[in-house]
Amino acid sequence: MLERQLFPPPPSLPAHARGVPHWSVVHQELRSKKSVTLFLLWQEYREAHPEGYQYSWFCEHYRAWRGKLDVVMRQEHRAGEKLFVDYAGQTVPVVDRTSGEIREAQIFIAVLGASNYTYAEATWTQGLPDWIGSHLRTFTYLGGVTELVVPDNLRAGVSKAHRYEPDTNPTYQDMASHYGVAVLPTRVRRPRDKAKVEAGVLVVERWILAALRHRTFFSLAELNAAIGELLEKLNARPFKKLTGSRRSHFEALDKPALQPLPVEPYVYAEWKKARVHIDYHLAIEGHYYSVPHSLIKKQLDVRITQNTIECFYRGNRIASHRRSWQKGRHTTVSAHMPESHRQAGNWSPERLISWAAKTGPATEKLIHTILASRKHPQQAYRTCLGILRLGKAYSDARLEAACRRALILGSHSYKSLESILKHRLDDKPLAEQQELALPEDHDNIRGPSYYH
Repeated sequence: MLERQLFPPPPSLPAHARGVPHWSVVHQELRSKKSVTLFLLWQEYREAHPEGYQYSWFCEHYRAWRGKLDVVMRQEHRAGEKLFVDYAGQTVPVVDRTSGEIREAQIFIAVLGASNYTYAEATWTQGLPDWIGSHLRTFTYLGGVTELVVPDNLRAGVSKAHRYEPDTNPTYQDMASHYGVAVLPTRVRRPRDKAKVEAGVLVVERWILAALRHRTFFSLAELNAAIGELLEKLNARPFKKLTGSRRSHFEALDKPALQPLPVEPYVYAEWKKARVHIDYHLAIEGHYYSVPHSLIKKQLDVRITQNTIECFYRGNRIASHRRSWQKGRHTTVSAHMPESHRQAGNWSPERLISWAAKTGPATEKLIHTILASRKHPQQAYRTCLGILRLGKAYSDARLEAACRRALILGSHSYKSLESILKHRLDDKPLAEQQELALPEDHDNIRGPSYYH
């Protein structure tokens, strides 16, 4: 009697009367929200069917039903959580109409974890610019962003593969930060980590690439248009062992859970490391950009876009320049210069000539000649300043005499003036004196009006 009260026999009701759950609905509910559990679903089932089965029976039969699904289907992926990305093993030939050259296009594939919703496109390479561009177009196609992106250990995405702490490519990480998505590379030698995308690759190869095998394409745009048409059909195809399709599951599961796209799309940028030269500039593709002079000999991280150059030291941006394509030239910010260089930067041809005139006419003419001999007067500033400062060491009178001698000899360099003064040649007469006055219309003389 007591045993019957403690362990009552199951009600003698047929299965349809007790209510058998729709396991595909249970499976979908488990993937829809992180907080949904089997126990919660069983409680809801018992509220709808008071004479229904016990929790142990519920769990056992659900797991038996789930075991009949494909391996990839059985993996537990929450809605909006993961996007798996990789390239197909197959390529597609594209023929150049002009030359007849055949070029193999790479096929990028992305698969959402919960719904298996798939995106595919063709690119010319698996390089970093194409890799990043494919991600941007995938996010646009989905209309949102997942919490995680799971790439295989492709070089464009992962700089150095490691089981525990793989190094993500800085440009890839920069893109991920812009979209608020975390990068979680698959573990080395863990095939189940990438089973989802490998199944997606297999589906794309069977249902899209195989269907295009007899077609000839003459451009990447033409190939992508064909892939797009078949991709819509693939996502609309009904599942064999689940109700609905990739699209219906996407609309019900992943789409509502995706994070919104940022207001501004990501601007492609490459990151490089560069060491600051002793002139407080660093070289990027042949052009030189200034940074604060206190960072001389330090190694900086440089973010390079189509229009800007940004320099970072220990995670802090310390300089930003408009990108220049002129090789061998300098882009310099005055605030980056040492105080002594900044003062030199305030010099002008007029100021130098005026200072030289105070020493004497020969000095004035020598400085004028040196400035006029350079394509850009700024290139002669250091030489002129050095010559004028010789007057402090040797006296203005001796500098004037040395400049007179240098003009007659045609020696217009700082080293020549220094040598004349050092060996006291300014006191020795020349064999023949020549007229100091220089013709104003000489080919190498721009004339005083040039500097005004």
